[in-house]
Amino acid sequence: MFENLQSRLSRVLDAIRGQGRLTEDQIRDATRELRMALLEADVALPVVKAFTDAVRERAVGAEVTESLTPGQSLLRIVHQLLTETLGGTTEGLNLRQQPPAIILMAGLQGSGKTTTVAKLARWLKEREGKKNVVVVSADVYRPAAIEQLKIAAGAVGAEWFPSQAGQNPVEIANAALAHARKEYADVLIVDTAGRTTVDEPMMQEIAALEAALKPIETLFVVDSMTGQDAANTAKAFADRLPLTGVVLTKVDGDARGGAALSVRHVTGKPIKFIGVGEKSDKLELFHPDRIAARILGQGDVLSLIEETVQKVDHEKAAELAQKVRKGKGFDFNDFRDQMLQMQKMGSIESMLEKLPGGAKLQAQIKNVNAEKEMKRAIAIINSMTAQERRFPDLIKASRKRRIAAGSGVQVQQVNQLLRQFEQGRDMMKKLAGGGVSKLMRSLAGRMPPGMFQPRR
Repeated sequence: MFENLQSRLSRVLDAIRGQGRLTEDQIRDATRELRMALLEADVALPVVKAFTDAVRERAVGAEVTESLTPGQSLLRIVHQLLTETLGGTTEGLNLRQQPPAIILMAGLQGSGKTTTVAKLARWLKEREGKKNVVVVSADVYRPAAIEQLKIAAGAVGAEWFPSQAGQNPVEIANAALAHARKEYADVLIVDTAGRTTVDEPMMQEIAALEAALKPIETLFVVDSMTGQDAANTAKAFADRLPLTGVVLTKVDGDARGGAALSVRHVTGKPIKFIGVGEKSDKLELFHPDRIAARILGQGDVLSLIEETVQKVDHEKAAELAQKVRKGKGFDFNDFRDQMLQMQKMGSIESMLEKLPGGAKLQAQIKNVNAEKEMKRAIAIINSMTAQERRFPDLIKASRKRRIAAGSGVQVQQVNQLLRQFEQGRDMMKKLAGGGVSKLMRSLAGRMPPGMFQPRR
């Protein structure tokens, strides 16, 4: 995510590290490089000018303290301004409306709007505790739109309200609202028709839906990979609709970052969510400070921890911790469980980019398919007998050959997995005797209050 921008900004900051103080020449050179980096990232020109002017003004002002090196000073200033440009503070959904809270989704065709409806329904159920979320499609023009939403809603456990091509979109929305009220639904999400470009009939239709429903949230869904065009399209919608926020989709494939840095400045509307993958759980709240840190290569550990807390099976984790504390052996069943938990977290690359310096780690494993290696390791473990998984020391030459044949790998790969397992077992032995508790207390003490909430 935003790899090109991150790489360019890192070079700018690296160039002045180790210098004795921040001079006017360094500031001038740095802002010129920043301008080029932002333009290459397809950031809107007014945003580039405002950003670089602000960097120059703050860098030569009183905000640069003597206790910081030039690189630290500029890094702090750029982080502050990136955070401000991205919106400053996190703005989630406003659901303070007599149920059902109505969310109207708008956007161009191909922006990922229908997929985002399903993702948002899942997010509301899992993160906000909304038990009954109803979705409806008012897209009566695209033949597959209604069926697509029906399938997606079923996959995330949301209720789909039926509609048909040829119906009036406002009548569909009103009927869905009446149904949602009758069923005491918590939230109603209305998917609207898109077009390949902004046109007047579409705007009039969405405006009519907004007037009829009076939604608490009107979200504009836009493909981040379209760069500053995304910001311009968002502004066109914001000029005609009372938008409350923006959802950026396909952010995981956006190496530039122009849309994220332009949308808030151009529209004045906050980015509320980002789509970071195709799966229904790949929707994240937008945290400007955390995204700024990611862009600058500082990682996003808080988001990684939140994701871990949300997706890890806490009962299994507690069982493993208790097993280790009691000195019982760490076996291949435990090893496999840990890998299965990691798979729930998503790709290795997505986890690495949330760690400080993760970009360098990603470069080191660029030619390694970590997900493929993990699947292979699980296949090897599955080829073991129950006794072998419980007592790994039993696995000698003949057993290795049988396991290799059963999982379709070479004996050398079985040996490699055994070595990895030994390293994991040694680490677990070191954590025995209270080490796990100390580690958890240490981590918990660093987390903000309320971070560790039980999964709903």
